[in-house]
Amino acid sequence: MSELATIKESGNLPTESKKGELLQYLTFKLLDETYGINVMQIKEVLRYSEIAPVPGAQSYVLGIVNLRGNVVTVIDTRVRFSLPECTISDDTRIIIIEHDGEQIGMLVDAVKEVFYLYQGEIEQSPSVGNDEALMFIQGVYQKEEELVILLDLNKMIDSDNEQLAIGSMI
Repeated sequence: MSELATIKESGNLPTESKKGELLQYLTFKLLDETYGINVMQIKEVLRYSEIAPVPGAQSYVLGIVNLRGNVVTVIDTRVRFSLPECTISDDTRIIIIEHDGEQIGMLVDAVKEVFYLYQGEIEQSPSVGNDEALMFIQGVYQKEEELVILLDLNKMIDSDNEQLAIGSMI
């Protein structure tokens, strides 16, 4: 059983407090920034493998992969957030998320850890500029000495759902 599945299934922590619901987030790196995704939206984390390009797709759509017989669209999260493209390394991962019954892969520089926080600990993200990534930010969380940018995957996927549905068209 994977570490992510073990964490999801462990029910030994309280789920409510005065600070709200207890949530789990998986953190990953893009450049020098740390981002977080709610664990409940993640299906699995894969090592990087070859991605078949799809002609005519959006610039941030890398292509598709075959995941146990299912075609999964993979996006370059850096490009989606208007960051420079990454070079593939041993730490590069594809985070498989599920949204409305569709699986989508997110290419990230590295996956770090899973941590817990209460809903009430999420701070409002500052509105600076009109950066593409800002519309996908749910909030921020100060985790020890590190600021974690928490993503709202529903907004990220729904904003371009037609372009991300490549896998379902093939």
